[in-house]
Amino acid sequence: MLSIFGKPQRLCTRWSRRELLTIGSLGLGGLALPDLLRAEAASGVGDSKKAIIMIYMCGAPPHQDMYDLKMDAPSEIRGEFLPIRTNVPGIQICEHLPRLAKIMDKLVPLRSVYGSPDGDHDSFICYTGRSKRQQAPGGWPSIGSTLAKLQGARSPEIPPFIGLTPKTGHPPYGSPGHPGFLGVGNSAFRPNGEAIADMQLQGISVDRLADRRKLLTSLDQMRRDLDATGSIAALDSFQQQAINVLTSSRLTDALDLSKEDAATRERYGTGDVKNYGDGAPRNLEHFLLARRLVEAGARCVTLNFGRWDFHSSNFSEFKNTHGPLFDQGMSALVEDLHARGMDKDVSVVAWGEFGRTPTINKDAGRDHWPQVGGGLLAGGGMRTGQVIGATDRLGGSIADRPVHFGEVFATLYRQMGLDAVTTTVNDPTGRPHYLVDGHVPMPELI
Repeated sequence: MLSIFGKPQRLCTRWSRRELLTIGSLGLGGLALPDLLRAEAASGVGDSKKAIIMIYMCGAPPHQDMYDLKMDAPSEIRGEFLPIRTNVPGIQICEHLPRLAKIMDKLVPLRSVYGSPDGDHDSFICYTGRSKRQQAPGGWPSIGSTLAKLQGARSPEIPPFIGLTPKTGHPPYGSPGHPGFLGVGNSAFRPNGEAIADMQLQGISVDRLADRRKLLTSLDQMRRDLDATGSIAALDSFQQQAINVLTSSRLTDALDLSKEDAATRERYGTGDVKNYGDGAPRNLEHFLLARRLVEAGARCVTLNFGRWDFHSSNFSEFKNTHGPLFDQGMSALVEDLHARGMDKDVSVVAWGEFGRTPTINKDAGRDHWPQVGGGLLAGGGMRTGQVIGATDRLGGSIADRPVHFGEVFATLYRQMGLDAVTTTVNDPTGRPHYLVDGHVPMPELI
């Protein structure tokens, strides 16, 4: 039986992800790949090359050891890293991020991000811009799912929302962003591991697949006659997209890094494909895959990187396991987008769910600090080469220009051609909800 994904992953429903994505069910009338690739027709569908790459830095990196070093603070707060100058006068960042320092004119460090209400390890706010405390029926959808719902697929062979995420020990660290009340049909397509090889018609000809499709059509017609809700009729377009994925090489080509030139692959590097603890891998090839996927037609690609929860050995962990790899992958991605003329169309954001404590603990680590964190933006035609926001002398409180997660989301939606102030999506009760809660695009960036 041909399947799209490898190992099963249990969903909140009674079906596993393998059960949802088994191609055999195309001929058995069950939920299948079409549900995951659902992309309802909407006015946003077209030839736009706008896209978003979102890098979730699992576990929350130390903002004051990356983009906001506090050299005037006491040693128990300052830490051991030194700042270095960047190619933008007046902006300094950590000495262990030298590649990013060289392209600061293409970046925007955020030094005053807030919005995480409780300091829990959860990717939710990074993918939605909202708190989990007060949710609409069915839950808030991620930005990828929202784009899939409102704008659909740019190309019938490429899912609009793709998550380069592994299965992790702590499940939120492996989340690509959930569909919430938009439903499983707007979930991220997750081409993990052995699934890349599975996305081919191995031993099944296109003609034979067409015969299965004819059988499915007849079964659907029978079910449609029995279905009082009319929901079955909506599956047709999803089945068509599943056929497109399976009979086209476009997605598998985008996922095939052997088609990339050697110099580019070397620039990105490989990193480490193994999960770091209960977090995600530090896989630098995911940065390259993200670029290839948006270039092929994906609207949103999310990737999960590392495990930054350094309650102990913060400085050795940063400089030996995470910082230099992130520096290489992120800088390669940004430079690559500019070299290919994609920087005006593709927005990049990298961040974690909160910041870290100003005071270094007894184990040389930094603990959770939801009061303020940081982030890094690039591309999207945004005004780069500037820092937005500031913290106080100790790095623990916002001193200037608070930046809520929702403001960044409003900016990203604007880049995608959606007005977050007026655009709505409906929850299962039919109630409309704005894309963000009361936030507008950041004027500094537009």
